[in-house]
Amino acid sequence: MRKSARAQFAIKSWDEKPYSEGTDLPKLTRASVTKTFSGDIEGEGHVEYLMMYRSDGSATFVGLERIVGRVGGKAGTFVLQRTGVFEGGQAKESYSVVAGSGTGELHGLRGDGTSALGHGSDYPFLLNYELD
Repeated sequence: MRKSARAQFAIKSWDEKPYSEGTDLPKLTRASVTKTFSGDIEGEGHVEYLMMYRSDGSATFVGLERIVGRVGGKAGTFVLQRTGVFEGGQAKESYSVVAGSGTGELHGLRGDGTSALGHGSDYPFLLNYELD
C-alpha cells in the first residue's frame, strides 16, 4: 500500500566549489550539502550535487543523497537520486529511492516525489513510498 511521508528539512551546511570553468564555458560545480529532516521523516541527509550553471544564472543539477533516520517510525537508511533545474529563483526537482538502497527496517523501500522550492530556512518534503 502506497503511503505519503510529509516532512520538512533545513540545510545545515552547503559547501560548493567549481571543478571546471573557463571563458565561454558553463561553470561546473560540486556541492556537498547536509540537511536535517523532521516530521514523518526524521534524521539527517547528506547529498552530493553536481551542477552546471548557464550564463543567465540558471542551473541543472543531479545528486545522490543518503538519509539516515526514520520514515514512518521505521529506522534505517536509504539513498535518493535527485535531478532538477534552478531557474527564476526556484529549484524544481524530482527524486526517487534508489532500488536496493534501503537498510534496517527500511529494507525494500521504494518511493518518489517532486518539489519546487524557493529560498528559505525550512523546506517542505513529500515522499510517496511503499515498504515491503
